[in-house]
Amino acid sequence: MKIKQFEYKPLSHYSYAILSGGKMAVIDPERDPQQYYAFAKANNATITAIIETHPHADFVSSHLEIHQETGATIYNSKKTGADYPHQSFDDGDQIELGKVVLKAINTPGHSPDSITIVATDGDQTAMFTGDTLFIGDVGRPDLREKAGNMKAKREELAEMMYHTTKHKYTDLPDDAVVYPAHGAGSLCGKGMSDAASSTLGDERANNWAFKDQTKEEFMDTLLDGQPFIPAYFGYDVDINKTGADKVVPAIESIPFEENATASGLIVDMRDEETFKKGHLKGSFNIQAVSDNAKFETWLGSIIEPQEAFTLVIDHKENKDKLLHRVAKIGYEKQLSKVITLANKDLVTTDKLDLEDFAKHLENYTIVDIRNTSEVEQGKFFESALAHPLHELRDTAGEIPTDKPIVVHCAGGYRSAAGSSILEKQLNGVTIYDLSDDIEKFK
Repeated sequence: MKIKQFEYKPLSHYSYAILSGGKMAVIDPERDPQQYYAFAKANNATITAIIETHPHADFVSSHLEIHQETGATIYNSKKTGADYPHQSFDDGDQIELGKVVLKAINTPGHSPDSITIVATDGDQTAMFTGDTLFIGDVGRPDLREKAGNMKAKREELAEMMYHTTKHKYTDLPDDAVVYPAHGAGSLCGKGMSDAASSTLGDERANNWAFKDQTKEEFMDTLLDGQPFIPAYFGYDVDINKTGADKVVPAIESIPFEENATASGLIVDMRDEETFKKGHLKGSFNIQAVSDNAKFETWLGSIIEPQEAFTLVIDHKENKDKLLHRVAKIGYEKQLSKVITLANKDLVTTDKLDLEDFAKHLENYTIVDIRNTSEVEQGKFFESALAHPLHELRDTAGEIPTDKPIVVHCAGGYRSAAGSSILEKQLNGVTIYDLSDDIEKFK
């Protein structure tokens, strides 16, 4: 049994290939399937199975595209109610892949239809746990109240997770290798490790969810302090239940213009320094200049599903790369066009006088756009008003405008987006971005 883990860092997502006897299974694939095809070709293997542990909320999967292009069978729980061609894969079902046997275990908790895939080859065991069991944590239970074929209240799912953790893995050996669908940084859980894999024995010893505790204690811990739910999560669950369009034709149909302008809702992905020197009025600065930047998460948190928008990019050469990033969360459907900017009709952002700000905090309205859980751990400025970034478009009107406004987050990335949102929402008010100078006030 040969296992390959693929990582997409901006979404902290892991997908997998299992190889045996010239056959290959792909588990929880991301939107662009090319890397799986390349791996199969390099190993002289044929993709015969695609397995979805559940309909994912934080990214769009390529399961349907891989099926259409390779003929491989898609497997998922019958509880999903999937609208694409598939074969059910639940308790007692198994797939033979060369010498490897893949078995399904129904492991509800993150979602009602979650499964864990157990792969065995002789005395070698691997577990592909999706969003059920993470390294150091278990999946959050609050994402299926408004989306998917099976809706469930978070308390019901938390109780399911308790029973899953307590009973579903008991027959598996301590040396079974645990391969989750996400790592630290994902919003599908709250306390994940940086490690990309573990063993079931280590999780039994170190993961809080396996500790001896009552059901009530387990549920209270699981439900407490979960991160916010981005606007796009329910939308992606529904896309994944239906199956996404092929990615390359989808992004190739989007218009592109150089040296252009735009109106309406505009997302500008350039770095904050360049953005502040000249941008279209009302643009939101959601940066995508780093391959690891959380562009997808914040695009899908600030822009609602179905909202049409224009994307401003830095260079023509980056167009396809950025379109693939937009497509990771299925937002290519609402992208009106992609442009590079003409050097006209641009506005600038005022620069904060840091010395004056530090001496006269009372002369400014300070807005803290960190997540609620971060603010609860401590404020950097006692007078700061908490307005989480993902809610800022809706709550901007509650912010007093009698003083200049200074926006901060924890490191500078989010405050670039937050200050640009307030520039649009509070037209005519002086807005400053504290950016990475927040470090001076910690």
